[in-house]
Amino acid sequence: METNALLAPLMFVVICLVVGAILKSVLKKTNFPYTVGLFVLGIGLGLLDRFGVLQDAGIVKPAIDFAGNMDPDLILYIFLPLLIFDGAYELDLHVFRKSLLNSTLLAGPGMVIAMFLTGALLMGMAAIFPECSGWNWSYALMFGALISATDPVAVVALLKELRTSKRFSTLVDAESMLNDGTGIVLFMIFFGVYTAGGIVESPVLNFLIVVFGGVLLGWVIARFTIWFLSKVGGDEAVQNSVIIVSSYITFILAQSFLDVSGVIALVAFGLTISYIGRPQLKPEVNKFMASFWELMAYMANTLIFIIVGVVIALKVDVTWTSLLLLLIVYVGVNVVRMFMVAMLYPLMKKTGYGLSMRESFILSWGGLRGALGLTLALMVSYTVAIPEDIRRQILLYTGGIVTLTLAVNATTMRWFLLKLGLTKVASAKMLLDYGIRKQIADNTGKYLEKLKKKEMLEASNWPLVEQFLPEKEEAPQVARLTPEDVLADVRIRVLKKEKAIYWRLFDEGIISNLSLKVLISAVDELYDRDGHAPLHYRKWIYDYFQEPFYMRWTKQFAWGREWWSHRSHEWVIVGYDLGRGFIIAQREALKLVDDFAQSAVLSDTEKESLAELHVEINENITRMNEVLEEVAQYYPASYQCAVTRKSIRMMLANEKRQISQLESEGVLSSKDAQAMEGDLDERYAGLTTSHMNRLIREFK
Repeated sequence: METNALLAPLMFVVICLVVGAILKSVLKKTNFPYTVGLFVLGIGLGLLDRFGVLQDAGIVKPAIDFAGNMDPDLILYIFLPLLIFDGAYELDLHVFRKSLLNSTLLAGPGMVIAMFLTGALLMGMAAIFPECSGWNWSYALMFGALISATDPVAVVALLKELRTSKRFSTLVDAESMLNDGTGIVLFMIFFGVYTAGGIVESPVLNFLIVVFGGVLLGWVIARFTIWFLSKVGGDEAVQNSVIIVSSYITFILAQSFLDVSGVIALVAFGLTISYIGRPQLKPEVNKFMASFWELMAYMANTLIFIIVGVVIALKVDVTWTSLLLLLIVYVGVNVVRMFMVAMLYPLMKKTGYGLSMRESFILSWGGLRGALGLTLALMVSYTVAIPEDIRRQILLYTGGIVTLTLAVNATTMRWFLLKLGLTKVASAKMLLDYGIRKQIADNTGKYLEKLKKKEMLEASNWPLVEQFLPEKEEAPQVARLTPEDVLADVRIRVLKKEKAIYWRLFDEGIISNLSLKVLISAVDELYDRDGHAPLHYRKWIYDYFQEPFYMRWTKQFAWGREWWSHRSHEWVIVGYDLGRGFIIAQREALKLVDDFAQSAVLSDTEKESLAELHVEINENITRMNEVLEEVAQYYPASYQCAVTRKSIRMMLANEKRQISQLESEGVLSSKDAQAMEGDLDERYAGLTTSHMNRLIREFK
């Protein structure tokens, strides 16, 4: 028995991951969300345990009992750091910044509105139904706080599955993470009365300290982590271990020692690591992190949704009367969220990316509740200072709303998205995508004909081989396209290709992390215009080459000229990197436009319109060459340093490619390759501006 008790947690994890893998495979060909399937599976396992079916199932019963009786603090401290950091790390920071005001409106004022309206709903029920007569405003607002927070685990997982637009999904994602933090803060204001022994004297000030303290803590730990990683180096596993440990330290310090929001701290930590740390880490580390965190998020999601289902099945007691009250609360909570979004809609439609009426409905209906609300409800259920009937009802209502939002809201989300046209693909994109698929199919067919002529393959069963060709696809029936539609779609594809090229150049060591940031930011700003701005509209890039006004002022003084002489080296080096990377990307973009100009699915008029893109891209190349010539003329020493460093970067990048190729071919062992890459990293470290200046003086 003791062995079973010790193995129960491990057995539960094994059962969940195995069954989760089977479920994901089964649901792959259906429209049923994986997370909802896990939740249903958890309820099924919990019910089997509750009704004694698993009594003779050996270690399986203790495993399910372990999940059903898990300490709520354990759920918070194990899963939230992983899931919140992963969500924040994966956020597109540019889109997040544009959506931040709307997300803050929902997670701040919106959360408070929802809390008070939900509290009023419960107090109204207390006046009508004798079963709710024990409720007071303190209990009602505490419940309003815990139930109004949309669960980031549930929402983010669903949006990734449904592949909604990045702008809208980022808004929902950011809101769910931020109001997760504010929800816990508001909940603790009321819950602390029963656990900490008193009322908070200044709740507004306390709220601000908790939220902004969390932001500051997350930023400080992230900057320290980035600095530490830059000093110690190490392989991918070591650097990822440091980041994991740092995320847990952030949450534990915030939540347990400093009394600030652990969730907000994790969001700040993840965003800082993503925006500042990612370009400073080695490309191999970034690739490893992407795969590693995807795996961790998958495992955490699988476990937490099954745990939620098991807890609800084992803990929640339902009667016909309580079921009626639950349905009233469920409808009320949805109405409250719709009312809250409607109140904020006039502001939200004018800020950031804006918000359409259709999106506002999905935002309201997509307010799923999950593990977070249930965890807070479990904390209430274990607090003896709260009357037993209130504890039971809070657990029932929370468990029921989690169940209903996942069973009803989540499963109907896809239908609503389709009906409202929020997953609709633009006609130009649909046609060009078809053209790409057709080109691949045609090339595959031509390659098959070449294979048929090979003597060594003549014994092949060619009719059988042909069965594996791509299925023939009819051209999509699209509305009449205008040249402007085609231009807009191709511009967007050019920008996507540019972004990929910049990351590739950075991975190869050809451009620096500072150049990467400027180039990516410029692409993001242009991408926001949905392809309707010309590709030569690159104000953000060319602004970099303008001397800041304070530079012109400080150069009037001797100390200013000396300081600027040193500063200009770094400025020119980054600018040269930026310019050469930009020109490389533009030349690649010309090839992409030429490929589309040869597409069989476009009319002659539409193909001719693509000549406009040639003009825009060539203007970029010409203008950037002129800018770099001016830099070379006015800053010859700095320019020489920049070109020299570029030559060194390209030489080292070539050496790195050779090492990787020889390792992949088995000529070099992994150990030898690591040693050679370590030596390469040391030489890369010598590319600092001060070191380069000293070397250039020595080799004059």
